[in-house]
Amino acid sequence: MDPALLRERELFKRRALDTPTVEKKKIETKSEPPREERKPKKTSSNSAPKLDINTYKTATGSSQYRFGVLAKIVKHMKTRHQDGETYPLTLEEILDETNQLDVGNKVKQWLATEALVDNPKIEVTPDNKFLFKALYRLKDRKALLKLLRQQDLKGLGGILLDDVQESLPHCEKALKILQNQNEIIYITRPIDKKKILFYNDRTASMPIDEEFQKLWRSVAVDAMDDEKIDEYLEKQGIRSMQDHGPKKTMAPKRKKASNRKRTFKKPRDNEHLADVLETYEDNTLTQKNTV
Repeated sequence: MDPALLRERELFKRRALDTPTVEKKKIETKSEPPREERKPKKTSSNSAPKLDINTYKTATGSSQYRFGVLAKIVKHMKTRHQDGETYPLTLEEILDETNQLDVGNKVKQWLATEALVDNPKIEVTPDNKFLFKALYRLKDRKALLKLLRQQDLKGLGGILLDDVQESLPHCEKALKILQNQNEIIYITRPIDKKKILFYNDRTASMPIDEEFQKLWRSVAVDAMDDEKIDEYLEKQGIRSMQDHGPKKTMAPKRKKASNRKRTFKKPRDNEHLADVLETYEDNTLTQKNTV
């Protein structure tokens, strides 16, 4: 071995001994866990398993999801009825048209046996098909006009425009034709601003003077009831219509039986037969003597 290298090795050892160093070693006890295990565990929400949207939608226990499917079906059935598609559909066809084929079997069973059967806007056919159930069965504008005429003859008033739009297919087109023919009248209800449809009976129309119409419209009776109107008419010297109607005959009241005893006069002798009566006292005495 090279003697020069040996000398350098000996010098290095001496220098190392001249400069002492203290090493701080941490003694790990048996009770303490290893360093890897002593790391604090993260308790954040990210550690929880993430929910998949598809699995959440198909969860059987979600009532909100069930009624969401039902609401989508009812809305689709109403729309197709208004578009003129009045033929019934099976449950699978409905789910196909509403893009809900990923519905679970339990939800399908609930729809077929409970939800659609008990829904007031859905009608079930004998072959277990489903159809939208409108308030009025109207096929065309002729059926609507016939219904309005019957309502007018029976004194039932008009029909809400919302109900007509829900029941009659292609409603806007039919109403436009009837309005152009002057067959119907629209009146806005002041309570909720909803439009009501009436039959326009042209046989009952009569000309009215414009001055009378202005006087009629100038009188505000919105905040007055029938009693106040009657009072106002009486003050003006006008009797209300109810006074000119047929008056009801009141049944006479029965007199109560009095508790007083009735006194009867004693009957007198028959004075009017005074000339006819005869006395038989003498005759009876003579008969007794003879016996």
